[in-house]
Amino acid sequence: MSFRFSPPSYYYSSSNDLDTQAQNTFDKFDQSVDSTMKWAVAGSVVYGVVVIIAIIAIAYAIIECLKKAGTVIPAYTQLPTTENDHKASKSLPSPSKIEVVIPPDSIVPGSKAEFATMERFLSNINREKPIRFSPEQLDGVTKNYSTILGSGAFGVVFKGELPNGELVAVKVLNCLDMGMEEQFKAEVGTIGRTYHINLVRLYGFCFHHDTRALVYECVENGSLDKYLFGSQNRNIELGKLHHIAIGTAKGLAYLHEECQHRIIHYDIKPENVLLDMKLEPKIADFGLAKLRNRESNTTINTHFRGTRGYAAPEMWKAYPVTYKCDVYSFGILLFEIVGRRRHFDSTYTESQQWFPKWTWEMFKNNELAVMLALCGTEEKDNEKAERMLKVALWCVQYSPEDRPLMSTVVKMLEGEIEISPPPFPFKNMVSWKANMTPDGSTADSDATPSSWKTDPLPEPGSRTMDNTFQIEKTT
Repeated sequence: MSFRFSPPSYYYSSSNDLDTQAQNTFDKFDQSVDSTMKWAVAGSVVYGVVVIIAIIAIAYAIIECLKKAGTVIPAYTQLPTTENDHKASKSLPSPSKIEVVIPPDSIVPGSKAEFATMERFLSNINREKPIRFSPEQLDGVTKNYSTILGSGAFGVVFKGELPNGELVAVKVLNCLDMGMEEQFKAEVGTIGRTYHINLVRLYGFCFHHDTRALVYECVENGSLDKYLFGSQNRNIELGKLHHIAIGTAKGLAYLHEECQHRIIHYDIKPENVLLDMKLEPKIADFGLAKLRNRESNTTINTHFRGTRGYAAPEMWKAYPVTYKCDVYSFGILLFEIVGRRRHFDSTYTESQQWFPKWTWEMFKNNELAVMLALCGTEEKDNEKAERMLKVALWCVQYSPEDRPLMSTVVKMLEGEIEISPPPFPFKNMVSWKANMTPDGSTADSDATPSSWKTDPLPEPGSRTMDNTFQIEKTT
């Protein structure tokens, strides 16, 4: 008889439960492992993408740094590249044609923009100095001297054009005249040192055994005299003439009081005041000009300078001459601006022939308005005209120390200070009636007293001059 053991029923029940629990545990573990693997794979992908982006950014930054480094390396330390140099030489314009316009706020230090801006600045600084032209260059500038603008005893003025298209006036001096050598040195030595909106600009010069020439900016409207005495003398209103007078005075004030060395022009007259397209005045023709140290107020005039009729009384004799001789000449210019006539004209009645004396007589009798009406001045311009005439009477005072500074003249013309009644301008002359000639010049005369002299003059800006010029306007 065989014996067979059969587990109780509860045993089977427990075994099945254990299997189920084991299977559930395994399934949970499997799911957990699967989820972890998925996250690990996803994390690896993201990390890889980040690393790739970082590598690309670093590489880009390195390339940009290398590019910038190439722009700041001086040209003489860079290796030449024939192909690149050839392409650059074809693409770049000539230096005179380069024009760079870059907003200052957008310039990055060390960048190409900053370099180009500095080059332009240095180029502009260099152009401020007069340059030396060769005869061959002047041939090109003047197109072989094809267009004449004017001529005179000094030589001929030709129209020219610089490579950048700017028009110039080329004054070719007479090489056979030794006086022209002095004029050449005077022009280059004075106006070549200055830059002012009311002074004609000297671009350069040519000094060659065959050619002596001066290259100026071209002032389109010519000289003031044609607007005062020519057919156009009524085509310009007095208000504009007043503006021209102020601009001319500012130019002279700059020469006398603001330059490192004081410059005396010696030949102020309408022919030497040029007008541009906007009728802005520019003092020209410095052929007689001289530099003076500020420590030296006076010089002895050994020979006559200037134009007869415009030259100050002290210019006629071996008396001390100062920069105040330009103030006298400017006064004569003011008379001619208001009267629109030469300061001396024999076609008028005797009392009106010499305009300065006629002005004094009318001023003394409070009849300036009558005189202005005879000159054709409109009533609305009387105030400006009378102001200019009073300033003119101060400027032509016989003694230089009685004449105002040109900076004071500017203020008087602009109305910043009141103008005190001027004294008799010709009080130190034996006779006011100088030897006049019909062309407006004044012949040398011995009528001037030999005892006349001038005291040392105050420095520009000093307060030792007559205080009548310094009365401030209160209205």
